[in-house]
Amino acid sequence: MAVIIEYTDMLGVKHLGLQNMPFPDLVKYCVLGVSGLLLLLALGIFLWQIFRCCTQNNATQDTSDDHWESHTVASFLQGPSALNGGPGRRRTLNHPPTLKGGATRELGEPSEDKVSGSLRFSLFYEPLPSRLVVTILQAEGLQRRSQAHRPHPFVRLRLMWEEPENQEQKSSLMNEKGEGEQPALCSALQEWHTRVVRDSCSPLFGEQFSCALLRQHDLPRVTLRMEVKDFDGFSRHMVLGEVRVPLRHLDMSYPLELREPLQTPQKDPVGQVLLSLRFLPAAQRLEVGVLKIRTLQTDSDSALHARISVRCDQSKLRQQRTTAVHQGQVTVFNQVLMFSLLEFPPQECSIALSVYKTGGNRRHKHLVGQLTVAKQRRAEDLHWTLMMHSVRQPIAMWHQLLT
Repeated sequence: MAVIIEYTDMLGVKHLGLQNMPFPDLVKYCVLGVSGLLLLLALGIFLWQIFRCCTQNNATQDTSDDHWESHTVASFLQGPSALNGGPGRRRTLNHPPTLKGGATRELGEPSEDKVSGSLRFSLFYEPLPSRLVVTILQAEGLQRRSQAHRPHPFVRLRLMWEEPENQEQKSSLMNEKGEGEQPALCSALQEWHTRVVRDSCSPLFGEQFSCALLRQHDLPRVTLRMEVKDFDGFSRHMVLGEVRVPLRHLDMSYPLELREPLQTPQKDPVGQVLLSLRFLPAAQRLEVGVLKIRTLQTDSDSALHARISVRCDQSKLRQQRTTAVHQGQVTVFNQVLMFSLLEFPPQECSIALSVYKTGGNRRHKHLVGQLTVAKQRRAEDLHWTLMMHSVRQPIAMWHQLLT
């Protein structure tokens, strides 16, 4: 603290000057105390932000590495097409909002003890035009990801067609050792999505979907699969549960309203892939060969291609894809993709293969199914074990394609 003082020199001349006076101890201690309180407040805010970030990451992290489906926005909002190739119809009582974003990726399915809620819907089959009408009414009691997050639910509907048991083309497909028998396959005949209802654990939909089905005696092979999902702005939709309704033994001559509890989602086999693996230790290279892909449903103007991603010891290698091949009952690729491993030998390694189908215009695509071959610290897949026991030799094996 400075004060102005007046003093007189030896010659009698008066002068003005400044003299520093020390602060009182009370003022010093008050300033020091306020500074300490501000420092503690800033440190508390910093720790609180770290805690919130950690809890949100733990609440929204994926519970599985199998992220199964990817749809473009155009296919997400695309209207349904008829099962027999004719135009389908969609009537919506409440118009859905426009969804923005790129491809969607599904979060891991919830465990059985976390699935809660129910879905209310109605079914009606008109025999004369062979038309099935599905109305999604309401979902109730949906779970939350966390206390601070309320779900944004929507429903994905698919009509799954099961391969007939007496089909002539059903034969035993075996690997090179002659093991394994081909299971019955399914195919998605039709797919719809409802609108997204924001911030609701009991959303009201009131949306109706209809399509032309096959003959009435084919209904026992059709299963309606309805998945309730939580919409995510970063295209990571979490599956809250599903309801499966086989159309067999249902009297749908009049509107039949049902209310079913949500169940843990299950995967459906939609195809088989003949995959070849070869490991070259000297070059630290992994060769993944896509030889053949068998699917049930065949479109005259559709093509298939596969994408392969390799994750090795927490590092994801560059994703690669095959060229598109015209789809048939058994689509032959015979294409080999090479991946250079960063570390040898890898402690953990997973090979994820996704099969996509594109239409005649080659613009819109949708995911057919996916499979994973992995080596973990405590367990290995049979295909990986056979590959490591036969180094430098390609090992081919059939794998189920699931959706």
